[in-house]
Amino acid sequence: MAKIDWKRKLSSRKLWAAVAGIVAGLAMVFGLDESTISSVAGAVVSVASVVSYIITEGRVDAESIRQAAEKLQSVPEAVQDE
Repeated sequence: MAKIDWKRKLSSRKLWAAVAGIVAGLAMVFGLDESTISSVAGAVVSVASVVSYIITEGRVDAESIRQAAEKLQSVPEAVQDE
């Protein structure tokens, strides 16, 4: 069984747009007014955008650190070869 990449799934804007749609649909079913529905849907999409940005930037930073660490590990080998 393959491991699920939850970070990638939870940072999907499509997922959060779908969640906002479901929440808005349920709010209509239960009779909430349109302004409340719009506010809730807007909040869900806004939070999803921020979370996606944070996760994506974290991955970029982690990759930069990994590459820098690899370069630093090669320095002693280069010095020994000289």
